[in-house]
Amino acid sequence: MVDIRNAAPPVSAIRSSLSASLPARDGNVREFTFSTTDFERVRKLIYQHAGISLSPVKQDMVYSRLARRLRATGMRSFAEYLDGLERNGGDEWERFVNSLTTNLTSFFREPHHFPIFADHIRKIGAKRPIRVWCSAASTGEEPYSIAMTVAETFGTNVSHISIIASDLDTNVLATAAKGVYPVERVEKLSPERLRKFFLRGTGSQDGFVSVRPELKQMVSFQRINLLDTSYAVKGPLDVIFCRNVMIYFDKPTQYKILSRFAPIMQPDGLMFAGHSESFLHAADLFKSQGKTVYAPVHVR
Repeated sequence: MVDIRNAAPPVSAIRSSLSASLPARDGNVREFTFSTTDFERVRKLIYQHAGISLSPVKQDMVYSRLARRLRATGMRSFAEYLDGLERNGGDEWERFVNSLTTNLTSFFREPHHFPIFADHIRKIGAKRPIRVWCSAASTGEEPYSIAMTVAETFGTNVSHISIIASDLDTNVLATAAKGVYPVERVEKLSPERLRKFFLRGTGSQDGFVSVRPELKQMVSFQRINLLDTSYAVKGPLDVIFCRNVMIYFDKPTQYKILSRFAPIMQPDGLMFAGHSESFLHAADLFKSQGKTVYAPVHVR
């Protein structure tokens, strides 16, 4: 990697080829039989283990993703695979969940949140440690966006701030920890941010950028299942980013998660949600601050 601060910012001539698509409905005969009963079993199991409510229209997506697991395990049918999973899944449970989780993200996604976040931590200042939890880290773009905002707010004086980034999917967490991205993933960032926070790849790494070590050091990654009854995150937390993940849970599951968030937050803490998420059904736990920002309701 080379120092972008001493080079012109990269200009990508490549369009993103990373977008995923659902299997084509072309009428081809499937490799494995996949019945409605099989699909309903998958829906039940992913709900039990990850709280995800799969839509009935996701049958093709489920087939495509789990067919890879059948090939990898040598199973001959979905029924055989699911039977084995329920009998003695072991590590396969993790691979099953990883296969069915969706990880769509980008740097500074839903950008209106970051000035609000910056103002909030600026008000706290250095008078106490600041703890931030990014609870759906995916491949790392969101926690690194948080870290960049922290660095832009406090400069080099960030020793009092900790950023915990978690996800259910261990595969995306591994990508996040590496902090290496195709250059088109950062092409919407300003030249200043590129120079300050990234290194540009050369040789075999040409076409990639790496998050600078000093930014990586600000973030710790760990696997956390939001369905767990308690979280390996120490409170009180000043900020929780939980964006675009609650849409995969039904309302009762959302309420359970929010009921675990509220007690580990500072009384003046903030929680950031996704643009299509609303928690009016949990008004006893969180109150809206506008722009999909919420504050905990602390009942004494």
